[in-house]
Amino acid sequence: MIHFEQLWHFARALGRPMAARVSRWRSLARQIVADSQKLSSLPDVTLLRRSQELGWRAKSGEPLKSLLPVAYALVREAARRVHNTPHYEAQIIGGIGLFDGGLAEMQTGEGKTLTATLPAYLRSLSGRGCHVITVNDYLAERDCKWTSPVYQLLGMTVGCVLSSSQPEGRYHAYRQDITYATSREVGFDFLRDRLKAGFSSDSAPRPKAFGDRDMTDGPVQRGHYFALVDEADSVLIDEARTPLIIGLERKGTPASDALAHWSRDLAAQLEIGSDFQFDPERRGMELTNHGVCRIILASKPTLLASFDLEKIYDHVEQALKARLLFQRGRDYVITPEQKIAIVDEGTGRVLDGRKWQAGLHQAVEAKEGVPISEETGEAARITVQTFFRGYEHLAGMTGTGMPAAREFRKTYNLGITVIPTNRPCIRVGLPFRLFATQAAKHAALIPDVYRLHQAGRAILIGTPSVTASVELGRLLNEQGLTCQILNAILHEQEAEIISHAGEPGRITIATNMAGRGTDIHLHDGVRSCGGLHVIATEMHSNRRIDRQLIGRASRQGDPGSYQFWLSLEDELFRTLPKSALARLQARARRQTSGELSIGWLRVFRRTQQQNELRERQYRRQLLEAELAKQQSCKTMGLDPYLEVSE
Repeated sequence: MIHFEQLWHFARALGRPMAARVSRWRSLARQIVADSQKLSSLPDVTLLRRSQELGWRAKSGEPLKSLLPVAYALVREAARRVHNTPHYEAQIIGGIGLFDGGLAEMQTGEGKTLTATLPAYLRSLSGRGCHVITVNDYLAERDCKWTSPVYQLLGMTVGCVLSSSQPEGRYHAYRQDITYATSREVGFDFLRDRLKAGFSSDSAPRPKAFGDRDMTDGPVQRGHYFALVDEADSVLIDEARTPLIIGLERKGTPASDALAHWSRDLAAQLEIGSDFQFDPERRGMELTNHGVCRIILASKPTLLASFDLEKIYDHVEQALKARLLFQRGRDYVITPEQKIAIVDEGTGRVLDGRKWQAGLHQAVEAKEGVPISEETGEAARITVQTFFRGYEHLAGMTGTGMPAAREFRKTYNLGITVIPTNRPCIRVGLPFRLFATQAAKHAALIPDVYRLHQAGRAILIGTPSVTASVELGRLLNEQGLTCQILNAILHEQEAEIISHAGEPGRITIATNMAGRGTDIHLHDGVRSCGGLHVIATEMHSNRRIDRQLIGRASRQGDPGSYQFWLSLEDELFRTLPKSALARLQARARRQTSGELSIGWLRVFRRTQQQNELRERQYRRQLLEAELAKQQSCKTMGLDPYLEVSE
């Protein structure tokens, strides 16, 4: 019967596998809607009893797939009673996809938070725990509070792990049926548990780890059965570039501070090509023989006598990286406390508590003239890919997953299905505008923003960095256009800023809209005059971030439009060799004094594709290195995640 049904949907979809899956899931979703409507007359206690019966069946070994229709009907009815928000058919299709297909691509505004309650409840019936992963503490706490009454009506317990949570609170949260947390907290708790296990099994005491509170406590986690990842491309792809590392405190000394400052001063004197080789595409830096000789012969303060030459070479290379590769306002910001805070390119948010390793963080601090912090070594380490591959079941939601479909399949063995929207999308894309210089782009952009502002449109402008958002805000203010800036510095006010972004004539500038977790709701006046207009002032390093930005327009069938404004001086080209970029810009200036023809779009797209390929290769190499390390440690009987195995 099942085989015949699958064939029928496959034929109906004209042999297209994804369309056949959606057709099959839509048929099941309609059955679930009908079943949930039959539950509306039942008292809460009966709903709870039916949920408990499902739990008994799941724990006795009955396949969860056979329980899916009844479970989803119960959750839909519970959501209707608690929030008066029964799941749409499209949300149920997404929920089936999360259980059956791995990854569900759902557009912005389609209600992924509510969709997540379906597979989270079903998987939690086994009693082995369910982790719902979000991109930041704010969303973890918000989603936990909003969904808890739905789960509790069905007899499920809910917990939340935040960066401020204490060990006892974490232990309790992980023992609930459903736990909301960020990938960072869940990953670091895993590493801390490994450190505790390593400490308890060794006769020699292990040095106290940076951020560890009590090494004598037992593990806080109870296993990794199921993880449902929100903004899956941000967590599983973008964050995979940076391993999760628990550091060892290394007390700073006057000598280490002197080395950081001396390396900074010397790096400013070294010349590309002669003293060091610089590869902007691979973000690589290597001293030449001539550069090594300059370092040896350079005058050094007495405090540096305690360091060997290899240590000095490493710090000079880090100082070169800090000077040439890391830009204030793009890669990091300086907090009011005079500390360097890393900015996540994928979300535009400050990564609280994160530090670059191997002296790079201290090199950036020396470059900016802020107090030098203590260096941290590695006590435990794991890549994002390895951590999430360790779950028995993994699923994810995203609005922009298809461009990374191949990487999801190869790295996590996850397929992806595009879920149809609840209402047709009527977003309008306007022609690209291309310019030779930033100045020419801004000169054309400001009048266009003014025109849209006068027409009563709500305008969202995306920029690639904090510096770019501040500069564009200054230019708009000079023309009498008031704007709100949403960037890594002002992220605490983001909910308030976004709540007004859909008002007539409102201009909002954002460094990135990925993972903001708040939809822009349109004022009736804005809806009647064309809706939200999104302006992308640059292409990002990958297409997914661009799609996340333009996806803010036309949510749930609202009207809206978007347009890209690009120049050859955009940050997209920062990885190109200076000589190649100079040739491009010279050719553009010869052809026009301002705006370029649409044919130049090939240059932008080719550069973006090269960046995407380079990032994929780096993530793949990172995973392959860790898999090789795991195999080696397994052979030697060592824990691959702890520093002792290095």
